[in-house]
Amino acid sequence: MVTSSTWERRALFRNERWARLFLDTLYHYRGTAYLLHEFVVMPDHIHVLMTPQTSLEKTVQFIKGGFSYRAKKELGSSMEVWQAGFQDHRIRDANDYSSHVVYIHNNPVKEQLCERPEDFPYSSAHPDCELDPAPQGLKPQSKVDDDGAAEAAPLQSFRTRGLKPQSKVDDDGAAEAAPLQSKLKSKVKTA
Repeated sequence: MVTSSTWERRALFRNERWARLFLDTLYHYRGTAYLLHEFVVMPDHIHVLMTPQTSLEKTVQFIKGGFSYRAKKELGSSMEVWQAGFQDHRIRDANDYSSHVVYIHNNPVKEQLCERPEDFPYSSAHPDCELDPAPQGLKPQSKVDDDGAAEAAPLQSFRTRGLKPQSKVDDDGAAEAAPLQSKLKSKVKTA
């Protein structure tokens, strides 16, 4: 998730033309620079939950730089739009993803901009939004046994880190656990 604020936290996106132009810019790069999962455009900041297709820095440059360029060209603005930099949070697992979706949807309600998330027109909670599906392969929250030991991470985590598992992978991406487990057992016996 990426968060970025407007210059000096000015409420630029309270203006409908600015907010709509930002949404248009956000959707313009969707599918090429990133997959768009969730977003909210608050008066003075944005939250975007996305999967970059290139480096995160370049992805944010597309969004912020693309919007700044269009604001100057299409809205005739010469003012500074964005604070330098951005904050990012790497989603850890399915529960982390879900909590960020809830946070994004409830942000306008918390700030009393609407009563229900789906009423806010500049949010992915609005029913007219098109979004990319949630990323595949998000790990479920780790379970802890009675003895305090965490359950092993699922084999699909190899794929999410760009590593190749040492086992066969089905067409649907599910790895067969038996070959990997037997290799692990043989390594333990020889050690």
